[in-house]
Amino acid sequence: MGGRVALRPHTADTLPALKRWYADPELVRLARHRNEPLTGDEVERLVRDRFSTAQMLAFALYERVGTTEQLVGSCTLANLDIENGTASFHLMIGEPDARGRGLGSEATRLVTRFAFEALGLHRISLTLFAFNEAALRCYTKAGFREEGRLRDAITRDGRRWDEIQMGILATEAS
Repeated sequence: MGGRVALRPHTADTLPALKRWYADPELVRLARHRNEPLTGDEVERLVRDRFSTAQMLAFALYERVGTTEQLVGSCTLANLDIENGTASFHLMIGEPDARGRGLGSEATRLVTRFAFEALGLHRISLTLFAFNEAALRCYTKAGFREEGRLRDAITRDGRRWDEIQMGILATEAS
């Protein structure tokens, strides 16, 4: 738990928010290669098939306000490879009024600290699209460094954009 953020396991109570977020065209535009929103059935299948495997830890992201918590997003450590000490990170701030306030950076730091200290991981990677400047600021603030680019990897808004690859090592985490 952080100062303004709490991470909890997903439950049946978080499913309606996940369905709403994965149906949001702007979130789809920012975070998914496929440019169509997911249907409710597809979200249920995603949660059932991917959120509960040995290779993924999924967290519901809550903003702490006084003694209450409000669900604002989701994040995952995916492709967990304990033997090699690696994983990939995904973050979604689903609630529009929760964006741009540092909650994503705090959640990213909490998850990376957990991954390095509790799981003993050595490296965490992530990808984002070059037009997603808010995500780039968030991940950079949390200590991730750009490691490479897949040039012209995605088409959005009538043009081609790079996919940026970033990573952080346990020795670089604060």
